[in-house]
Amino acid sequence: MSKCLAFSLVAGALALAVAPVRAADVLAAGDIAGCDSSGDTQTAALLDGLPGTILALGDLVYPDATPSEFEDCYDPTWGRHKARTRPAPGNHEYNTGDAAGYYDYFGPAVGDPSEGWYSFELGTWHVVALNSNCDEIGGCERDSDQGQWLAADLAAHPSTCTLAFWHHPRFSSGEHGNTLEMRELFALLDERDADLVLVGHDHDYERFAPQDADGNASASGVRQFVVGTGGRSLRPFEATVANSEVRHRSSYGVLRLQLLTNSYTWQFVPASGTFSDSGSGSCVGVPGGGPPPGCGIGPELVLLLPLLRLARRGRR
Repeated sequence: MSKCLAFSLVAGALALAVAPVRAADVLAAGDIAGCDSSGDTQTAALLDGLPGTILALGDLVYPDATPSEFEDCYDPTWGRHKARTRPAPGNHEYNTGDAAGYYDYFGPAVGDPSEGWYSFELGTWHVVALNSNCDEIGGCERDSDQGQWLAADLAAHPSTCTLAFWHHPRFSSGEHGNTLEMRELFALLDERDADLVLVGHDHDYERFAPQDADGNASASGVRQFVVGTGGRSLRPFEATVANSEVRHRSSYGVLRLQLLTNSYTWQFVPASGTFSDSGSGSCVGVPGGGPPPGCGIGPELVLLLPLLRLARRGRR
């Protein structure tokens, strides 16, 4: 059998076997609720009308994330979407010892209370929740418990597309700025062809171009979004850091993502005002593929095309 015929048969078999996968919707923001603020009411109203899994990017309730604050200040707004929320802890969660209010409220779905990291699948994507409160969990270096877990988790889930989320931004033009402690975990993600990182902490919205863990622009790097616009308050930017593409600090809102089979789209949805940011990207790990040199679309594959069209019609 010629190599071209073999390629054609394999390509045809794969095309017949693989059914289209519906996009997974994601809604994300951090820095959310407080009994003395109303921004969380605005963003919760957005969630009421939008489908998808909610990624809550830390600092979920102010000032101390106590059990009573979760019940009285978070639960009446974002809490009505608790069943579809996957959170990560912020620094305000640890104002209560061992983040007990956070772990009591969300239960075992958010991982071991001594760790706070976990992962799950969303459509065709692998999603990783990390704990950026490094001093509380024994560090965020490669050889830390979390670093070793992340390396093993990514090796065990070699998905084409990967998203990670946590609280403190590796890169930010906001008040708090860059978080050097998250460099090594960001590097691990980059080495495994992760695509997106979502964070909060700075109370603004900022989109970055794909980059490596040291802030060098890279087409195969990780794109980070800061989405600290969940409702607590909004703050001005400081000095603009490298690779920052879009910055906004005038409206609360959520980031809406569609996670497709080999790509993604994004849209910032404001609770008020007219600001808009949207776009799309391809996953870093999408294989090049293609026929062996010199094959092209030869007579063998041409013979298979009618079968592929029939198969696609049957799945509509």
